[in-house]
Amino acid sequence: MFSPRDMPSPSSIFSAYASMTASIMLLRSMANELIPHPIRGYLFNTFRYLIRPRSPTLTLIIEESTGIARNQVYDAAEAYLSTRVSPENERLKISKSPKEKKLTIRLEKGEKVVDCFNGAFFKWRFICAESEKNNPNDPTNSNISVRSEKRSFELSFPKKHKEMVLDCYLPFILEKAKEMKDEERVLKMHTLNTSYCFSGVKWDSINLEHPSTFETLAMEPDLKNAVIEDLDRFVKRREFYKRVGRAWKRGYLLYGPPGTGKSSLIAAMANYLKFDIFDLQLGNIVRDSDLRKLLLATANRSILVIEDIDCSVDLPERRHGDGRKQTDVQADRASDGWMQLTLSGLLNFIDGLWSSCGDERIIIFTTNHKERLDPALLRPGRMDMHIHMSYCSYQGFKLLASNYLETPSEHPLFGEIEGLIEDIQITPAQVAEELMKNEDAEATLEAFVKLLKRKKMEGDVCENYGPEKPQPSKRRKVGCKQKPGVGISKSNIGVTQRRTRRMRRERSF
Repeated sequence: MFSPRDMPSPSSIFSAYASMTASIMLLRSMANELIPHPIRGYLFNTFRYLIRPRSPTLTLIIEESTGIARNQVYDAAEAYLSTRVSPENERLKISKSPKEKKLTIRLEKGEKVVDCFNGAFFKWRFICAESEKNNPNDPTNSNISVRSEKRSFELSFPKKHKEMVLDCYLPFILEKAKEMKDEERVLKMHTLNTSYCFSGVKWDSINLEHPSTFETLAMEPDLKNAVIEDLDRFVKRREFYKRVGRAWKRGYLLYGPPGTGKSSLIAAMANYLKFDIFDLQLGNIVRDSDLRKLLLATANRSILVIEDIDCSVDLPERRHGDGRKQTDVQADRASDGWMQLTLSGLLNFIDGLWSSCGDERIIIFTTNHKERLDPALLRPGRMDMHIHMSYCSYQGFKLLASNYLETPSEHPLFGEIEGLIEDIQITPAQVAEELMKNEDAEATLEAFVKLLKRKKMEGDVCENYGPEKPQPSKRRKVGCKQKPGVGISKSNIGVTQRRTRRMRRERSF
């Protein structure tokens, strides 16, 4: 049994303490003299690491993007956590576009959500950091700073659940988010936004509710069936494309006069396949690297649209085989930093190595003038199917009349319309506009017949009073052959126009 007599005296305790303190001071002095400072710091940090208490929590950082591509885990977590909001949350983001049917709920910066999976609890936290940086895409080097946001999720859980998180929990979230997207499955229309992203352009989206379908599209029946069969064959040939070693994509060129239904055909294809549309405006893109980023940001099962490819942007020509360079104007623009988007970059974007970064994608180009396009754009593999959207035919008119006027398949005026519409050039858009002017089918068809007759008469007048046979120009060199239509004087054209206007006024009276 412990007795107070066995306790050391205070003097002995003080003596032992003094001796130990002196020894420590001596060792410290020797260490300072013999051991270099970097080694002492390393030993001290190691000792502190060994004696500190271990944290039982592991935290995973899930950023919005990984390099130049979006992070699918982030997108899935954002959709999944919107269904796990609890009454404990104090700040939430609520949004709804005019065409959306439901409210969209998102976490505000700093908000936390606790989720339970297989008996384990996981803490989520939304992080949003704002920063201002100079815009690297500004070729003028004006040092204008732009604001950007770096968004991420923090997932914290006990370390013992690490394997379950990686093998079960995160795959479960990915699958759940996919199911939610398939259930809602609202087609989206994506467009470019360059207002606040310092790293380049990015996609913004709205709901796509375009009513165009193949049933309402005024096209030749044979051409329409060919397009539908080509689309069906494309979506069913995943293994075929893999077996032959080609990227699972398809290119279409829609060409023809304005108002012939090119945009309506794109919407009909999207509604038929249930594909999102990504509208790419080349005029908003500065360099080839932006094209690659945008391609990686597009989703699978989507349609990438580049409208009016012949006039959307002035692409520098490629260097010819004989060493000729691009024009002086293009060279000046390139030296100023404005022209870094090149034709070769566009071709690589369509059919190069970067085009294989994704599956089940359709690329559609539209133009009013096919002859203006570079032949390299037209070859198979880039534009696999060329679809000519021509003027309205009789079959197209019958479809439009059935949709707009709900007329039967046969009508007494249809025979006269068939004879007239084949001899003039009128677009489906013009036909649709005429059919919308009156709700009375009979009155509308009679007015449409008058319109066709007037257009046919104007065409005949232009033929009868057309340009006279061109006379040789005084400046023409001897022996040069004059091309048809070259050398027409402005006075002859003016006389013809005045005659046409006079005849129109006489008919109106």
